[in-house]
Amino acid sequence: MGSTEAMFYDGGCTCRQLRYRMTSKPLFVHCCHCRWCQRETGASFALNALIEADRVQSLQGEVEVVNTPSNSGKGQKIARCPKCYIAVWSNYAGAGDALRFVRVGTLDEPDRLPPDIHIFTASKQPWVVLPPNMPAVAEYYKASERWPKDSLERRAVLRAASSQPK
Repeated sequence: MGSTEAMFYDGGCTCRQLRYRMTSKPLFVHCCHCRWCQRETGASFALNALIEADRVQSLQGEVEVVNTPSNSGKGQKIARCPKCYIAVWSNYAGAGDALRFVRVGTLDEPDRLPPDIHIFTASKQPWVVLPPNMPAVAEYYKASERWPKDSLERRAVLRAASSQPK
């Protein structure tokens, strides 16, 4: 990222009742081709920026959290606008409330966050052609093998904080 490029990412819902800001670059960006994401989005894949929840600031409005099923069986919490119902992020049970999966398409400049990896490509639509030299896996992966060092360090901080007694 260039030194003149802003280190924050603003976004929101379609009706503009909700506005939020990601205060740093995400840990990693997934392009997920699983059938669950296809169903939830009504599209061929979901593009999610994984980021610490405390790095997502509410600028305007309050989200409505909807508990929905997930492939893991543990469910997910989808944060939606209470007026236009656009999903702006999810929290999955495995990561809890500390990690958000921000819907890249809700950013004002979604082109700033292309995917780092394509996941669950075993169920991608057959007409979707992945770019050459783009990391892609049939299902999921180990973050320790794919994430950049600074993202792994940030994840370690998250894990340490979540293991602290409350």
